[in-house]
This record gives sequence, C-alpha cells and structure tokens, in this order.
Amino acid sequence: MFPSTAQAHVVVDEWVRAGVTDAVACPGSRNAPLLVALDAADRDGRLRLHVRVDERGAGFLAVGLGTVTGRVVPVVVTSGTAVANLHPAVLEASRAGVGMLVVSADRPVELVDSGANQTIDQAGLFGEAARASIVMPLAEDRHGAARTWRAVVARALDRAAGTSGGDPGPVQLNVPLREPLLDPADDAPGEPDPALAGRADAAPWTRTIAAPPSSVLAPLPLRAGARTLVVAGFGGDTVPAGTRLPDGVPVLAEPTSPLWSDPAGGRALHAGTWVLPAALDGLRDDLRPEQVVVLGRPTLHRSVSRLLADPGIEVLAVPAVAPTGRRPRPGWTDVAGAVSAVGALPDPDDWKPDLTFARAWGEASDRAAAVIGEDPGAGGPALAAATVAALPSGAHLVVGSSAPIRDVALAATPRADVTLHSARGVSGIDGGVSLAVGVALGHRGPTYALLGDLTFLHDTNGLLVGPDEPQGELTVVVANDDGGGIFTTLEQGAPRYAAAFERVFGTPHGTDLASLCAAHHVPHRRATPDELSDALAPTGRPGTRVVEVEIDRTTRRAAGEQTAAAVREALGTAE
Repeated sequence: MFPSTAQAHVVVDEWVRAGVTDAVACPGSRNAPLLVALDAADRDGRLRLHVRVDERGAGFLAVGLGTVTGRVVPVVVTSGTAVANLHPAVLEASRAGVGMLVVSADRPVELVDSGANQTIDQAGLFGEAARASIVMPLAEDRHGAARTWRAVVARALDRAAGTSGGDPGPVQLNVPLREPLLDPADDAPGEPDPALAGRADAAPWTRTIAAPPSSVLAPLPLRAGARTLVVAGFGGDTVPAGTRLPDGVPVLAEPTSPLWSDPAGGRALHAGTWVLPAALDGLRDDLRPEQVVVLGRPTLHRSVSRLLADPGIEVLAVPAVAPTGRRPRPGWTDVAGAVSAVGALPDPDDWKPDLTFARAWGEASDRAAAVIGEDPGAGGPALAAATVAALPSGAHLVVGSSAPIRDVALAATPRADVTLHSARGVSGIDGGVSLAVGVALGHRGPTYALLGDLTFLHDTNGLLVGPDEPQGELTVVVANDDGGGIFTTLEQGAPRYAAAFERVFGTPHGTDLASLCAAHHVPHRRATPDELSDALAPTGRPGTRVVEVEIDRTTRRAAGEQTAAAVREALGTAE
C-alpha cells in the first residue's frame, strides 16, 4: 500500500478508536486518501460521515454536532482556500469551547512557497483561535512509522478535547501528502507493521487520562446583607449540574444559560432586561444592586454591559472550571476591569442577600412582564415568543445570533423542556443553517431553528445536502423582514440617518424564499405566528423544511421605544 493511502487509513482508524463518532468532509484532490478512508469507515459502520461541498458550512456543521454530542468532530478539507473557508467556524468553536479537529490536507514541504498550484502556507493559519497547530509527519514506507502517526493523532484529539489540560476547542492537524495519493488496491492496511493495524484490543494508541481541576477556587467573598443580583450569560460550564442559589435571589439570565429556564432556586427575572435601565438611570434606586455575581459571558444586552462596567457596583465572577495548566478567568473581557474577585459559588446558606431588594426586583419584573404581555405585537419579539411556545417537549432550538436571540430574551417564556443553542462564541451569522443541521444530526430528535432572513440567506448552502447523506429532523423558521431589522434598534436606525439607512443597513433583498427552497428540494410554507403550532408539529421524518413568517421591520424601533416607555410608567417609583 502506498504511504499516503496507508497513513490515511491509520488516521481514520485512530479517530474511531479514540471515540470519534462523526466526521465531516469536503471533496478535493489532495485530501483524497482521507476521503476514501472515511468512506470505508462509514460503510463499515465505524463512524458516520457527512459530506458537504461548502467548507464554511462544513465547519459549522461540525460545531453543531460537537455542541450536542460533546465529542471532537474532524473536518477534512483539501489544501488552499478550502482551509481558509473554515476560519469563521474555527473562531466560533474557539470562543464557545467546542472540540473540533481541522484536518487540512497539504502539499509536501518541497512544494510549499514554490508557486505550486493550490498551495499556501497553511500550517498555523488560524493563529490563536486554534488550541494547537500540529503537522502530521510525511507518510513514508518505513517500518514503525505508523506508531508516530497514531501518537500524533492522539495528541491532536487530546488537545481538541482538553482531556489532559486546557479548554476544549479547535485544533488544526495539517497533513502533507505526497503523490501518489491513492493505491490502486484500495484495501485496508495489511502490511506486517503491527502499528498499521493498531492495538489488538481496539483501544486508542495513546490512553489519555482526564486531568482534574488545577485548583479549588475559593468561594466568592460576598458581602452579607448586600443588594445582590445574579447575571448569567453564555456558557453552561459555569453552571454545573446541581448548582443551587439562595431562595429568591434575583437571576437575570440570557437564553443560552441553563438558569434561563431553571433559576436553580433563585427568582427568575423573565422581564429583567426591560427593568434594568430603571435601576441604572435612577428611576428606581431600590433596584440598583451593590454587588453582581456573573456566571458565563453576557453577550446580548447593552444595559447589562453598563451594569458590569459601573464603578459603583462590585462585580464578582464565577469562571469556567479550569483544567490543569489553565488560569481561572471570567468568561468575558470587555469589562474585566470591573471584576473585583473571581471564585466559586458559595453555599446558598452563606449568601445572606438583601431579601427586600430581591422582592423589589421580582415585583418589578412581574410589572414589566404584564406590560409586555398586553400587546405582543406582530414583529420579531412576538414571533420569538410564539415559536418557543409552539415547540414540542424535548425539542432543541437553534436561535440566530442577530435579532432572534434578543427577541427570545425579550419576549419568550422560558421552557425547561426545550434545549436552546446559539452561536454566541463570536456571535456571527455565518453558517446558521449548517449549525442547525449539525445540532439536528447530534440530537436525533425534532430540532428547530429561528433565523432572520439575512442569516438564512448567508448560509443557503446549508440546504445543499446530497441524497446519500445522513439527515436529522430540522424545521427552520425564517423571520423575513426583507433585510437587517436589528439595525433599526441601534443608533443608525434613528431618523437622522434615514437617507442612508435602507441601502447600507436595511439591505433589502426581495428574495423569493419559496423558489430558493424549491431549487434545493426543501419543503417550504408560509405561516403567521398564530399558525405555528400546526406548522411546527413534528413529522418524524428526516430532512429539512422551512417555515417562512413575514414580519415588518419598519415598526420595530417605534414599538420597542413604546414598550420601554410603558415599562418605565408601570415601574414608577418604589412602593
């Protein structure tokens, strides 16, 4: 067997032995040995292969799979710009802490920087976004070489999973392959070198033992009797299973936090983001906290950023569990200067918070929720609320990173029986459809996505799935406001910028989504928010379908301002 072919079979075999269950691959020439080896493993039932023609979508498919399964997912691409197209997904996986192995086929070293076709200096291409950049030794017909190949694969998987130390995340495994790439006799390795066949007991070549936390964090130094507010953002690893908070302590949680649907004994502030400006602007001084406990990385609301940057409020952060070799740190950096302490959550009996403050926040949140419930309107927030309410129990929901995730936070009623995902690592709209497809494949149950129209159009290649590819049951709800609705709520949406707004921010597209779906043989229907219960009923069949809901973005800014004014009036002053 030619060396490149043999090495490819060894690499894939070691993945399976290490517990890899899914791999994503894109067609190419230089990665041909790896593709053939993956196809053989798939046909033998050793792993599940997902083939995509768009590398960017393939990367986000892997992020979605890794998010749900908790396993490292290899993404195999050819050389050149194919590798660069994975960069957005690598950035998201890095910030979200999702294990991913970027397997980039490459020319051998003698062709790099020589003007050879489809050749770039791609080792280390992802910079600090990758946990490591590892170069596979060039395949050679040498007895014992396979031992090195297997050891390198094991090291790459260990770094991606963070098993022996470090955060899980993306790792690049650059694989230079010299021609001939494929052996005419395309069989599994049968040479006498025992390392080619791997360990007889089917175990991985290198057994990696999970590292314990490097240190036990001291409890946060909470001040007894202080007005204490909990803010929970993106990152479930800062809220370990079994976490308990004192009864009644107010919890302002984003939808990507486990505390959004289960406040762990605290008092959930479902309308808290509407109330917070009143506490910061002096309308309700009784709602102003003295100390804030932060879990995860808040990413959604400017009022929360103001809160955490306020020099008059003490900020105490609970970091993710720190494996060996990593320094505990808060989950965000833009307001890190306001953090006065980093530590573990104290025992609920040790908090001793101001219960009068807690009751005031609960009462204010209830008042705001009543205002919001009186007139949900027909825009994005109303659609988000209707979508979450219509989902079947046990569903997974992927929410787009632009307006939809904020609409869910502002208007939806949390549900503990629905698992919510969103690309809040770097909060991009790249690969939204592909990410949802990956979640559906990992969940293997009814999965839904709520995406804006621009996010949907940004990844229409996510609909491009070959007839032989595995598919999950995915329903994509597209909030179609013919452009960028979120910008109407920001500074550029003010009337003074009206002349420039529509072209450079609103970006209307006029795309016929039904025709686009038809071109991909994807079922499509239009619906109103009131029809979602029927439109989102599980089908029990694999495949993707699209439900388009038209909304009006021209009224979004005024509606938001009216709601905020109504909340301020309802809050009034402390009773």
